[in-house]
Amino acid sequence: MTRKAPHRLCLAVTGAQTFLGRNLIGLLEEDPKVARIIALDTIAPDTAGEKTHFYELDVSQPAAEERLAEILGAEAVQCVAHLAFLEAPTQATAWAHELESVGTMHVLNACRRSNVRKFIMRSHTSLYGAHPTNPNFLTEAHPLRARAGEPYFADKLQAERDALRFGKPGSGRSVTLLRMAPILGPGVQNAITRYLGRRAVPTLLGFDPLWQFLHEADAVAALKLAVNRDVAGIYNIVGQGVLPLSTAIKLAGRVNVPLPSPFARSLARALWVAHLLEAPPALLDYLQYICVADGAAAEDHLGFVPAFTTREAVIDFANAQHLRDVRLLSEANP
Repeated sequence: MTRKAPHRLCLAVTGAQTFLGRNLIGLLEEDPKVARIIALDTIAPDTAGEKTHFYELDVSQPAAEERLAEILGAEAVQCVAHLAFLEAPTQATAWAHELESVGTMHVLNACRRSNVRKFIMRSHTSLYGAHPTNPNFLTEAHPLRARAGEPYFADKLQAERDALRFGKPGSGRSVTLLRMAPILGPGVQNAITRYLGRRAVPTLLGFDPLWQFLHEADAVAALKLAVNRDVAGIYNIVGQGVLPLSTAIKLAGRVNVPLPSPFARSLARALWVAHLLEAPPALLDYLQYICVADGAAAEDHLGFVPAFTTREAVIDFANAQHLRDVRLLSEANP
């Protein structure tokens, strides 16, 4: 009696050259249950191996939907991991909108046309918003109250709405949304690493909100779990524990510089317009009020247990940052 060969997955990854995309593809290459990986981006990921087929694709372009539907159908893709998002805010808001909001629409429409049944998307716990009335830990049922007038948030909020509509009950499709805490680690580069990488880190005078971080290795591990397990829903992906912002800055080996709120907001607006700040003034809310998420649902349903605490994520980032600082100093003083 012959045994039926085990089902092997064909998965597509948009944003294949992003930090999360590259590292997810590296894990998928080593998974015997994965038959083929379709990497989609403007540049081929350096982690691509024998299983990976690369297609040059910019999801923000008008022809992206047609091209992607063609690729997904021809490759018989069963699952799409959508990671084509910016790691930091940008003043090029029109381009960011085309990439994140319109690009997500292109990807979802292509999935509909090619009968993709499983969709995984990275999102952010910052979408809950930083508010004085926030509870200590925000569950997935809490409303998303980030400033909808800020383009950085507006595009991500729209992407979430579109993804959830794609997986609405009765559609026969599964959507897994991973709302990740700010990611830190030795290899990732984003708005948070730039903020904590400053020698003098500005904060708001009289405020010291609790923060939580997600180690870069845990972020990739959570994506891999979402691929392996058919568990639809929204999940907060966070590191264990929280830290006052001042403690995180101290652990990072930086100097805390408290500024009065009115002055800080005026200065932030000027620096943002001058392209001298890593984030728009709206993100100063997170230096004032708490925005910390509850990760219990991810543990209960997805099986995600972070390997690193919030403190360990900061320390790992700080150690790598210290080595970079030493290298830059030696290059400046040969």
